[in-house]
Amino acid sequence: MGLIARVRKEWFIIGIVLVITCARLAPSVGVKGGPLRPEITITYVAVSVIFFNSGLSLETEELASALMHVKLHFFVQTFTLVFFPIAIWLLLKVLALTAINEWLLRGLQTVACMPPPVSSAVILTKAVGGNEAAAIFNSAFGSFLGIVFTPLLLLVFLGSSSSVPFTSIFSQLFMTVVVPLIVGQVCRRSLRECLDRRKPPFGTVSSVVLLMIIYTTFCDTFSNPNIELDHLSLLIVVFIIFSIQLSFMALIFFLSTRKSSGFTAADSVAIMFCATHKSLTLGIPMLKIVFEGYEHLSLISVPLLIYHPAQILLGSILLPSIKTWMSGRLKTLTPV
Repeated sequence: MGLIARVRKEWFIIGIVLVITCARLAPSVGVKGGPLRPEITITYVAVSVIFFNSGLSLETEELASALMHVKLHFFVQTFTLVFFPIAIWLLLKVLALTAINEWLLRGLQTVACMPPPVSSAVILTKAVGGNEAAAIFNSAFGSFLGIVFTPLLLLVFLGSSSSVPFTSIFSQLFMTVVVPLIVGQVCRRSLRECLDRRKPPFGTVSSVVLLMIIYTTFCDTFSNPNIELDHLSLLIVVFIIFSIQLSFMALIFFLSTRKSSGFTAADSVAIMFCATHKSLTLGIPMLKIVFEGYEHLSLISVPLLIYHPAQILLGSILLPSIKTWMSGRLKTLTPV
C-alpha cells in the first residue's frame, strides 16, 4: 500500500495526532471563552450534529431480520454494559495500589462504560463472513441503550463534576443526543431513497466533528499548568488496553463456541467484536457533557482515544486467523 493510500485509510488516527499537537501549540484558541466558543459550538452544536448524523445514517429498517435472535443480543448487551464495567472496576481496585496516574485509570473505567460502536464491529464482522445482521442490530441497539445507560454508569462508577447537577446532565443529554437522534431517524424515513442513492459520507462528517471535540478537550488540558501526564503511566495503560481486549475476546470466544451455547460460528464472530469494541463517536461527546468543567477531562479521555485505534488494529491483525477458523468450521459442518 502506497503512502497516499495509507494516509487516506488512516486519516482519522493522523487527525487525532494533529489536533492534539495543534492544541499543544495554541491552546488558547479552543479553551472556554476563546475564539471557537466551545461552550456553545462544541457542547451544543457539534454534539447535536454527531447524533443527528447517527440518526440519519442508522439503517434501522434493515434490523428486522436480526430482531428475534434475543439470546445473542442479551449476551452482547449484558457483557458490554454489565460485565465489562464491573470487571474493569474490580481490576482498577488492584491497579489503584500502583503508581499509575489515577486519572488514566479513571479513563479506563469510562472506556468500560461505553456502548459498542456503530461501524468498526460491523466492518470487521462482515470482513470475515460473520453474522452481519446481528452485528448491525447490536451496534445500533447498543448505541440507543448507551444514551441512557452510559451516563448512569459513568455517574455510578466515577461521579460527576461538582459544577453539573444530575438533572442538568440528563436534560442536556436529551436535547443534544436524544432529540437530534430522533430527528435524524425521522428525516431518514423521508429521505431514504435519496440517501441510498447518493450515499453521503456520514462517517467522515462525524469523524471531522469528533476531531473538533478532541481538539477543544485538549486545549483545556494544555491551558492548565497544573496537569501533568506521566509517560510511563501512559505506556502501561496502552499495554493494559491491549491485554483487556485480548482477554475479553478470548473469553467470549470460549463462551460462544461451546456446543451448549447454541451460537453458530458466524454468531460468535459478531459477538466477539460487538461485545469488546467501544464507541469513540458516542463516548467523547458524552464525557464532554457528563464531565463538563472537569479539569482532568482530557486525561480521562485518553484511554478511550487509545482504545479506538487499538480495537481496529487488533481486529485487523486477527482477521486472517478468524477467517481460517471460520473456513474450518464451515468445512466441518458441510457434508461430504
